[in-house]
Amino acid sequence: MIAINNLTFEIGARALYDEANWHIKPGEKIGLIGANGTGKTTLLKIITGEYSPTSGTISMAKDLTMGYLNQDLLSYSSDKNIVHVAMEAFERQNQLHDEIEALLQKLETDYTEDLLHKLSDKQHEFELLDGYNIEYKAHEILAGLGFTEADCSRKLSTFSGGWRMRVMLAKILLQAPDILLLDEPTNHLDLPSIQWLEDYLKAFSGAIVIVSHDRWFLDRVINRTVEARKGKLNVYAGNYTFYLEEKAMREEIQRGEFKNQQSKIKQEERLIERFRAKATKAKMAQSRIKMLDKLERVDDVDDDNPSVNFSFRFSRQSGRHVVTMEHITKKYPAIDILDNAEAIIEKGDKIALIGANGKGKSTLLRIIAGADKEFKGTSLTGHNVTQTFFAQHQLESLHLENQVLQELQAFAPKHTETELRSILGSFLFTGDDVFKKIKVLSGGEKSRVALAKALTADANFLILDEPTNHLDMASVNILVQALQQYEGTLIVVSHDRYFLDKVANKIWFIEDQKIKQYPGTYVEYEEWSSKRKLEPKAAIPTPQPKKEEKKELEPIKLHQPSDNKHQQLKKLNTDLSKMEEQIAGLELLVKQLESQLADDKIYTDPTKLKETNTVYSQKKAELEQIQQQWETLAEQILELEA
Repeated sequence: MIAINNLTFEIGARALYDEANWHIKPGEKIGLIGANGTGKTTLLKIITGEYSPTSGTISMAKDLTMGYLNQDLLSYSSDKNIVHVAMEAFERQNQLHDEIEALLQKLETDYTEDLLHKLSDKQHEFELLDGYNIEYKAHEILAGLGFTEADCSRKLSTFSGGWRMRVMLAKILLQAPDILLLDEPTNHLDLPSIQWLEDYLKAFSGAIVIVSHDRWFLDRVINRTVEARKGKLNVYAGNYTFYLEEKAMREEIQRGEFKNQQSKIKQEERLIERFRAKATKAKMAQSRIKMLDKLERVDDVDDDNPSVNFSFRFSRQSGRHVVTMEHITKKYPAIDILDNAEAIIEKGDKIALIGANGKGKSTLLRIIAGADKEFKGTSLTGHNVTQTFFAQHQLESLHLENQVLQELQAFAPKHTETELRSILGSFLFTGDDVFKKIKVLSGGEKSRVALAKALTADANFLILDEPTNHLDMASVNILVQALQQYEGTLIVVSHDRYFLDKVANKIWFIEDQKIKQYPGTYVEYEEWSSKRKLEPKAAIPTPQPKKEEKKELEPIKLHQPSDNKHQQLKKLNTDLSKMEEQIAGLELLVKQLESQLADDKIYTDPTKLKETNTVYSQKKAELEQIQQQWETLAEQILELEA
C-alpha cells in the first residue's frame, strides 16, 4: 500500500530519520509512537507529500486516497453550518447535486429530450454514489462526535477550536479514504466521543495510522505498533500493551548480548595487552586487534522510562471531611448543571470526575476550589484543608521571562535547588533544560512546568482539571507515579482512561443534575456502566464502610450549634490549637534529630549515636500519638458542628 525505503530526513545537522524502512499494508491499524521530538508528525507530513525526504523513497499507488487529520486544522473556519462543512467530504456527490439542480431549472423553460437524458444520467450516478443519504451520514457521524441536532444548524465559525477540530474529523471520516492518518484524534474529545470513535475505527475497512498519547485508545483500535526511535522505525506485531511486553523482552535479550560481548572484549583486550610486547606473539596480538576493530558492537539498553524521585510534603493533615457540599444548584442561561446536589469528599479520597463535555465537570471543580461563587447551596471546606488548583488556563499565569528553575523557586522557596531540580527532572527537564525561558517552551512543556508547580505546593488537597493534556506517555506515567504516592486527597478531571484507572479509587459522574458516586476504579466503573446500559435499573454499588468506621457516614447538616454546644466547641478548639503547637514543636525536634542522624560525624561516637536514636524513637512515637489525638479531637469538633 505504502512502502517507505531507506528514508532519511534532516533538519539542519540533525537527522530525524536515518535510512528508516516501513511498509504499510491494506487494512492494518497502526499506532505510531515515540517520545516527543522523534518526528511522528513529521513522518505523517512526509507521507502526505507536505515535506520532502532528504533521501530515500516513498512509494504508493497513484489512485490511493488519504484522509489526514492534523492539529493545523484547528485554525480552519467557515460561515457554513457544520453539516455543510462535513458534507464537503462528498466532492463528486456535491458537484452532481449542483448539476442536477441546474438541469431542473433549465427544464422549467427548455423541456428537451437531451436535457432529460442528461438529468437521468446525473441522477443515476448520484444514486450509485449514495448521494441521497450523505446528509444522513453527516448527521450520524456528527452526533457520534458529540454534536446535538441544534448544533448542526450553527456556523462552524461560532464553535471553539476543539469543536471545529471535531467537524474536521467528521469530514475526514465521511471521505472513507483508503488510509486514515490521524494525529492526536482524541485531543479534543470527551469520553463518550472517544468510545464512539474507537468503535468506528475498529469497523473501518481501510488502513489507519494513529499518533496518540492515549494508550487505552491505541490498545482498543490498533493491531500494529511502530516506534520512532533513534532515527529508525521499529515494528511490533500487536497493540500498545503487546509492544511494551515485546520491547521489554527484546531489551532483556539485548542487555544479555551486550554483557556477553563486553566480557568477551575485555578478555580479548587482556590477551592483547599480555602478548603485545612479545615478539613471538606480536602477530597474533595484531590479528586480535583487527578482529576487535571489525566487531559489530552491541549497544547497551537505554533506560528511557523516567521515574519519580521526589516525595510529596505537606505540613498539615486535613480533617476527615475535606469538602462538604449541600443543596448545590448551579444554572447557566442555556443549561442546568446541578439541582439540589450533595456530595462529601473525605480525607484520602482520590476521585475521578468523568462525563461528556458540557455536563459541568469543570464548573463543579471550580465550585469545590472556591473559584465559582455563583451558585445556591453550601460548599464547605473542612478543617486544616490546604488546596492547590491546576487548570489549563493557569499556563497563562506562568512568567514568560523566568527560567524554568526560577519559576519553581519563586513559587516554592522552601524547597532547595536540588529538590526542585529533582522534581523538574521527573518532568523531563534535565541538565540545561532548567535554564530555558518559559516563553520558548512548547505547550506541552509549559503544561509540565505548571504541573511541577502544583505538585510543589504545600497542599493536602489537589484539584486537577485535565492535567494530562499536552503530555506524552512518559510524562503521563510520571504523573501517575507521583499521584500514586501522594498521601493527601485529590479530585481530577481527565479523558485519559489509563491515567484515571491508575490514580482514582472513586468515580464521580453528574447524572440528572445530581452528583453520583461509584466506589471503585475506572475499570470497575466501566464494567458496571456497560451492564447498566443493558439493565438501566442497575443500582450503584454501596461502598463498604472503612475498617475504622462502624456505620455509614451521614451528610453534614449545617445549622447553628446550641449554647451548650457552643461552649464545648470553644473549649475543643482551644485544646486543638494547643495540640497543634505541641505537634509543631515535636515536628521541629524530630527534624533536628533526623539532621543529627544524617550527619556522618555522629557515627564516630557510639554512645551519642545510641542516645540520639533513643530520643528520636521516643519523640517520633510521641508525635504519632499526639497526631492521632488531634485527629480524634478534630472529628469531635466536626460532629458538634453538624
